Amino acid sequence: MITILGAGVLALLITLIGTKFFIVFLVHRGYGQFIRDDGPTSHRKKRGTPTMGGLVVIAAAVLAYFLSHLITNTRITVSGVLVLGVLVATGFLGFLDDWRKISKQRSLGLKPRGKLIGQLAIGVTFGVLSLIFPAAAGNVGSHPASQYVSFLHDIDWLRLPVVLAILWMTFLITSASNAVNLTDGLDGLATGASTMVFGAFALIAIFESNQWCLTGSHLPRCYDVRDPSDLAVVAIALAAACFGFLWWNAKPAKIFLGDTGSLALGAAMAGLAIFTRTELLLIVLGLLFVIETLSVMIQVGYFKLSHGKRVFKMAPLHHHFELVGWDEPTVVVRFWIICGVSVATALGLFYGGWVWGW
Repeated sequence: MITILGAGVLALLITLIGTKFFIVFLVHRGYGQFIRDDGPTSHRKKRGTPTMGGLVVIAAAVLAYFLSHLITNTRITVSGVLVLGVLVATGFLGFLDDWRKISKQRSLGLKPRGKLIGQLAIGVTFGVLSLIFPAAAGNVGSHPASQYVSFLHDIDWLRLPVVLAILWMTFLITSASNAVNLTDGLDGLATGASTMVFGAFALIAIFESNQWCLTGSHLPRCYDVRDPSDLAVVAIALAAACFGFLWWNAKPAKIFLGDTGSLALGAAMAGLAIFTRTELLLIVLGLLFVIETLSVMIQVGYFKLSHGKRVFKMAPLHHHFELVGWDEPTVVVRFWIICGVSVATALGLFYGGWVWGW
């Protein structure tokens, strides 16, 4: 528990202090965000705001994880390193996207096909590594990931062949990564929502650690998860890093996450869902991100089928509400409320699953 608390405090301090210096660094070099021309006109004044703030969030989470283990002299686990690995890898992909926008002086970064190929490669690598690491002791939670599709735990009748399991994990990572990326369009929206989701994962991992099969086989119900306490360290580091970054990212934002941050945070959510055996629960936990993604899919699909007609004034959904007259802070706070309700619902389902043996 001390390691978990230490990681949270360190990540919070690093982003609160470090982001200020990073903003100064970016401003001096003119590394600012370019705004799409077809977006809400109110966003044009944001042009030039420093971007790539996700670098600070990623650095804070990684440093907090390793420093907390160093300070408390606790063991670093494969599970924790793999989640941080997918965070860093997708963050680097997002950095390439952000850098292309800055260097080319335009709002478009990597080509969609190139970004997708990069995400698929990262997802496959993560899936393979997650299934090849054996347990250090015993047979419980022998691999960081499982071949079973999971909801509140592994679904006994839904075991996938190895190849399909890897493809399933790749799909989760790619989908979650893009979902957070689509949501990151208003000051503080994705950052605040991510704080809540990662905080929920920290609570889930702590509960699983207390009901762990490896140490509590006498319990009527236990969780067959590898390294749950260390997953809590990762989750709380990410939650605290996002929370600290929100100080600078709330309206009026002094810095944006950029694709560097949004792609990385979504992938880390998927990684935590896979390792905590709550893959389908991620739909409820991240309902806001699901809604935002569906709004884009509906808009694009209907536009093509109807030859130019639209369901929403603009997608993702947060822009639609801006264009119907909601102020940006109103949209953000109301979307945060949606996220908070969905996170609370997911935690209720998770606890209820343990109580009633679902």
